[in-house]
Amino acid sequence: MRCHLRGFRHIGAESRSDPARGRGIRNTAFSSFFLGWAPILGKMAYAQGVTPFTLASFRTLVAVLLLWAWYLLLHRDWLKNLHWKELIGCIAVGAVNGIGSLLYYSGLSRLDASLASFLNTLYLLWVVLFLAASGQPVGRLTLIRMGLAIGGVYLLTGGSKGEPNWLGAMLMVASAATFGWHLVMGQWLLADVSSQTATPYILTSMAATVGLARILQGKPVEVISPEGWGAIVALGATTAISRLLMFAGLRRLGGIETALISLLELVVSLGLAFLLLGERMAPLQWGGGGILVFSILLGAREEKPRRPTIPVGAAKYER
Repeated sequence: MRCHLRGFRHIGAESRSDPARGRGIRNTAFSSFFLGWAPILGKMAYAQGVTPFTLASFRTLVAVLLLWAWYLLLHRDWLKNLHWKELIGCIAVGAVNGIGSLLYYSGLSRLDASLASFLNTLYLLWVVLFLAASGQPVGRLTLIRMGLAIGGVYLLTGGSKGEPNWLGAMLMVASAATFGWHLVMGQWLLADVSSQTATPYILTSMAATVGLARILQGKPVEVISPEGWGAIVALGATTAISRLLMFAGLRRLGGIETALISLLELVVSLGLAFLLLGERMAPLQWGGGGILVFSILLGAREEKPRRPTIPVGAAKYER
């Protein structure tokens, strides 16, 4: 407990000395909360007969409509013209995230929410691998935190019962890889583009990708009940909020730190599964959650990562 309290005090002091990093940590933590709803709302939609590609396409469409409405009504100043290279970057990040979304919801339809959430957290490993391959140094404490986080994730899912569906498991691992790559691409893109400006374009590209995949599937859209639409709209809203917060945090923290803090998503998912889906967590799993939180608190003792270079003109868009 003392270690946790010291960690919170250290984070608070660090946030005061580096307000941008503090905002990045808060944005990413809040983003994790909304991301944690994805497997729960997905399972609720599946219970109403919604298919994976329909869910992925309609929830992203809802997210795009909500986001653009919010921008046009309240934040038109964030919608700046992008250089064609920056626009291509946004399209690429959104397309990769869209492919990952299709893999994620296809895998989720074959797995329990808890196991799917565990496999999805493997994006942390992919982020580290991709950044290390690109030449970015990875500190020793980061590796220790990553080991603790993965150990915590393992304990959190240690109470899962039954054999996994291997196709579903492979789809989730592939989804984690694409999510990790999209974080790395986003880190590079947001070095030159304000996160508020980039987010609607990234999400629009994501919606176009999953929408095209749904059309190419060639199947008529199934009849969706009011409860199913409720789950889709709720998932779309959490998608819009989480992406806006996640890219804001990614701009300030970088890919590895964002991925580490985003592991809180698993704690949120398991807690909601307990409350809303009737799943139960064993004492071992609660211990894993504690280890996961501790691994995140260790970030207060880590040297501040090198932030991507931010152009002078982009600073005025930060909030």
